[in-house]
Amino acid sequence: MNWDRIEGQWKQMKGSVKERWGKLTDDDLNVIGGKKDQLVGRLQERYGIAKDEAQTQVDEWNKTVAEQNQEEVDNRLNRKAS
Repeated sequence: MNWDRIEGQWKQMKGSVKERWGKLTDDDLNVIGGKKDQLVGRLQERYGIAKDEAQTQVDEWNKTVAEQNQEEVDNRLNRKAS
């Protein structure tokens, strides 16, 4: 999923982010506001990890979210076709 879509759907994405990174507070999520660099920075702070590790985690999460969204779309299309 491209990051512009995540940023545009940030309110909906917050739950997934909080589920993945439980140390992030609601205030963190509001400050992040869908900005990738802000998410990476907050992960570095909260988890004490290097920037490249935080970036890797965000990229992996993004890939997972994209796959889940594609699966939902495919399921909807299959139901319509039936």
